[in-house]
Amino acid sequence: MSLFNGRAVISGVGLSEVGRRIGRSPVALAAEACLAAVSDAGLDLRYIDGVATHPGEFGRPGYSGAGVYHVKDVLGLSLQWYLGGAEQAGQLGPVAEASMAVSSGLATHVLCFRSTWEGTAQAGAGSRGRLLASDHLASGENQWRQPLGLFSPAHYFAMYARRYMHQYGLTREQLAQVALVDRANAALNSNAIYTSPMTLDDYLGGRMVTDPLCLYDCDAPCDGAIAVVVSDRAHLPLSPRSPITINSVGTGTSMPYTWDQQPNLTRMAATDAAATLWNRTTLTPRDVDFAGLYDGFSIITLFWLEALGFCGEGEAGRFIEDGETISRNGRLPINTDGGQLSAGRLHGYGFLHEACLQLWGRAEGRQLPTQPQVAVVAAGGGPIAGCLLLVHD
Repeated sequence: MSLFNGRAVISGVGLSEVGRRIGRSPVALAAEACLAAVSDAGLDLRYIDGVATHPGEFGRPGYSGAGVYHVKDVLGLSLQWYLGGAEQAGQLGPVAEASMAVSSGLATHVLCFRSTWEGTAQAGAGSRGRLLASDHLASGENQWRQPLGLFSPAHYFAMYARRYMHQYGLTREQLAQVALVDRANAALNSNAIYTSPMTLDDYLGGRMVTDPLCLYDCDAPCDGAIAVVVSDRAHLPLSPRSPITINSVGTGTSMPYTWDQQPNLTRMAATDAAATLWNRTTLTPRDVDFAGLYDGFSIITLFWLEALGFCGEGEAGRFIEDGETISRNGRLPINTDGGQLSAGRLHGYGFLHEACLQLWGRAEGRQLPTQPQVAVVAAGGGPIAGCLLLVHD
């Protein structure tokens, strides 16, 4: 069984220049990625009749670099359908929505993109410094958090990590394996931000950001954009390369939309997203050849491993502790591009781009030794989550 009756496929992917602080217009980066994706799909711009993105023009400086209208106007597109906004199934929500659009006939080829310029935007004063400015007045939920020093998602996830450690016995040595595997994979990726070797001693000696998360548990803000073309299979151009089927999507949620008032701090919205993913397909976790699992902070990867059924609840630390299981040669390779910890924070779309390259056999020096056919891509943490199941026959 394939959701969308097999009509929704990924036909092309594109990547802009990626760097720590490029200083280029984020709209230009988005346009660069979109043009590359359209060309990769064997199309030209006149065939693109849909655009979707998350979160659009939203959030703190640098978090979003371009919205739907930016891309439509810059590329001169005429659209039959479009979507932008923050209230979706995580960063990958636009891909799920685009799949519905093409399978229902609302569009034939949809550009899904994510553009960020956090590296350049954060080059000045940090977010905490801005929040402590004399003219800042906390409001909403932040009025209860910021006076206690809760300024950053790093603080939220540190509390999740500490609770998980307390309940299940996770050690920092086990958690380190996410960062170590990511860095080893990034060494094979010419577009990665950090590629120098990292040892366990390097990790344990890293600067503590917010206990128990150190510098190497936190992803690397950067500038860049990624785009994919979601197409109706019936409208694909002739090509020797077969498309990638979007077999299922995980879009469910039942948890409160809050970072700190969850009934269970050892689980996240990933649990609901993963449950709906598997409910919509006949495939199972045993069919997955590799995974791109969100690592905005390393602890999130462990939550995704459990949510997706690759190991039991509370077992993720033991599952990854040797580093081999999730390595390129292991039972479940993860984050083969280096993940967000080393390749750069592209909000989940880096995993999607990498998954497509691996499934097409185009990942060059980091291509997995056994040609994969099934991949899971998961993005989001806390109360935000979405995931995709991709199949290349």
